[in-house]
This record gives sequence, C-alpha cells and structure tokens, in this order.
Amino acid sequence: MTGQPELPDLDGVEHRFVELPGLRMHVAEAGKGEPLLLLHGFPQHWWGWYRVLPALAQHYRVIAPDLRGAGWTDAPASGYSSEQLVADVVALLDALELDRVRLMAHDWGALVGFLLCMYHPERVEKYVSLAIPHPFVKFSPRLLAAVPRLWFQNAIATPGLGPYLLAKGSQPMARYLLDHYTSDRSAFTPRDRELFVAPFRDPARAHAGSALYRHFIVPLVPRIMTGRFRGMRLSTPTLILYGSEDPNMNTTILDGYQGHADDLTIEEVSGASHFIADEKPVVVIDRALEFFSRGSGAL
Repeated sequence: MTGQPELPDLDGVEHRFVELPGLRMHVAEAGKGEPLLLLHGFPQHWWGWYRVLPALAQHYRVIAPDLRGAGWTDAPASGYSSEQLVADVVALLDALELDRVRLMAHDWGALVGFLLCMYHPERVEKYVSLAIPHPFVKFSPRLLAAVPRLWFQNAIATPGLGPYLLAKGSQPMARYLLDHYTSDRSAFTPRDRELFVAPFRDPARAHAGSALYRHFIVPLVPRIMTGRFRGMRLSTPTLILYGSEDPNMNTTILDGYQGHADDLTIEEVSGASHFIADEKPVVVIDRALEFFSRGSGAL
C-alpha cells in the first residue's frame, strides 16, 4: 500500500484485523479485565493513544481501533456519514462480543462517541471526551468568532483540493494540524509525525480524510450549533476534558448542556491545547482512571 508505514511496536500491545460488514478494521489491544474502547481523532490513528494506553491497560482491556479510513483499517471510497461511522463502532463491539464498554475518545472520534452514547446508550457505561464539546451547544454570536479558525475543515472537505492538501509533498496539512493545535510542538516526536502523516501518501487515505470532513465533520458542526441535538438526552455519565490553550474551546461553547445531560462534568486541563493525550498524558490517565472507577468500588 502506497505510503503505509509498518505497524509500530508498543510493549504489551497485540494487533488483529476484525472483519466488519464492508470493512476490515485494525484493532490494537492490551490488558485484561473490563473493556475500555479508545476512539482516535484526525489526523491520528491508534498510535495517538500510545502515551496513555499502557497505563490504562494495567486496569482494563484496552481496545484501540483505527476508524474507517485511518491507520491500518480499510479506506473505502464511501461510508463516512455519521450514521455509518457509529454503525462501524457498534459492529466492532458486536464482533468482539462486547455488550457494554467504557469509552474515551478524541476529536472527531469524540463526536462519534457522543452520537454512540445518545443513539446506543446501552452500549456505553461511562464516557470521557477529549477536546470536543457536548452536542448541546447553545448558539451565541461569540461562537462565530471561531469560524475563521476552522478554515482547514472546508479546505480538507473540498473534493480535489482536500486530497491534494493531505497527500502532496510532505503532507503539510496534516503537519499543520499537529503543530498548530499543540501548546508544545515537542509533544510529537519526529517519529510520531511520520507515523501520522505517512498514511496520507496513499491516495485512498487522502480521499478518505477528505470524505470524512465532507460527509461527517463539516455537516455535523452546524447541526450542533443550530441545536439539532437539543431535543435529545445524554444519559451516559460523561467527563469532558479540554485544554486551556485550545483556541476552539471556551466556556461559551461548553455551556448549554443543562437540562440535556444526566451526569456531565467539564474540566480544564491547564497548559494543554487540542491533543490532550499527547500533551498531558499523566493528567488524562489520572482523570480517566478516577472517573471510570467512580462508583465501582475499585480502581
């Protein structure tokens, strides 16, 4: 496969491929015990969890798939709607014979996570969302200030232009996102950057990244902003962690959940920007373990 790197090694992690309806999904697993599912964001894949996965695997059976189009999972030309992306996760849980999981997710994976919790609440025991607001955002003119900062979303979503920006040369668009949305660029090693950008040298994965933005992320954001989900309820106990330095997260966008969520906690991670698990892994590990164990009687 053009540009596809070899799977990186991580102590204690085993890899397998799971056959889902119309999709062959790569899954990284480590640990034993109750299942904890990790959903990555863009432009990452399962390796985006490598700083937190070993510690979490001391307490849980950690399952970190590459979502449709990412990493070592198939990159079909279609299937990037919100409905299909949620269906992929449900199909994975079914294939692994997991009725219910704890869930932690980042970026667009966290958007899928919220949809999974709302449409299939019986499948998620507790949920930790990283760097993504809840879907009950209350519109405010202040939110419009964030629109110019999201220019890259429409650029990536544009047919022709998006795949070109992701695939050309040294993959500048993916590198821009990794560098621009971290408070400390040393959070990513040169090897990390190469592992995250190399898959986009495969034209199919560059097109998949563009399709993801075109059919899922760009359409979903205005649906959230205009209250599309305010008639629904989030019953899953949820913790949102956001970085104090994240330019797209603030108290305005995080407000509005009152009356729509049964148990929602929002916490700021000081000094972090968007890639919280890479920038502040110890904080993520500690907060996730405490939250997931709350009420269970054991850590």
